[in-house]
Amino acid sequence: MTDLLRVGVFASGGGTDLQSIIDACESGKVPARVVVVISDRADAFSLERARRYGIPAIHIPVAKTGTPGWEEADRKQVETLREYDVQLVCLAGYMRITGPGLLEAYPRAVMNIHPALLPAFPGVGVQQMAVDYGVKIAGTTVHFAEAEFDTGPIIIQAVVPVLDTDSGDDLAARILEQEHRIYPQAIKWFAEGRLQVEGRKVRLLDQRNGQPGPAGIVVNPPLEEDF
Repeated sequence: MTDLLRVGVFASGGGTDLQSIIDACESGKVPARVVVVISDRADAFSLERARRYGIPAIHIPVAKTGTPGWEEADRKQVETLREYDVQLVCLAGYMRITGPGLLEAYPRAVMNIHPALLPAFPGVGVQQMAVDYGVKIAGTTVHFAEAEFDTGPIIIQAVVPVLDTDSGDDLAARILEQEHRIYPQAIKWFAEGRLQVEGRKVRLLDQRNGQPGPAGIVVNPPLEEDF
């Protein structure tokens, strides 16, 4: 793929995952560019991050799931993405359920990142859940989004250790470091046309040598860039 992939990012908060995507695109490691950022919150710092790079930053308020207002937001999101000729939608800390219109407009072209090893610990506050449950490993997942929250075929996962001394915040910080590595990699694979979905499985075509990661971290499929 010679042309840069046009990416639209949805974010509700500070936008550190968004920043990792922008950085990877700006460096040339990922053959893509972020062309629009959308948030359900007018005060989300992710919108300010976008403005700093001259990326259109758009607030689309989202009503409660299933209400008429929710359907209107779904329609506006799709209209906005089409206005900017978006080819891939990346949910990056977006704390709303995506509507059916968005998923229909972008079949197998909506990615999400979640701070747990799906299908374990879906939902919110999952880092503290992992600590409270006493698991020995946790991690993060990039997957193709589906109508049901935190489901969909898994593209890449990173595994981190859970230490006996960890608080939920400690674990969240360790996981976030890996989110910033695996999300750009997943986007690069998509841009290169190397992700093939077969039922529940996502196959990486033409897999290449992986990059070594930090001690105690496992990423599968292995990273091909030093993100």
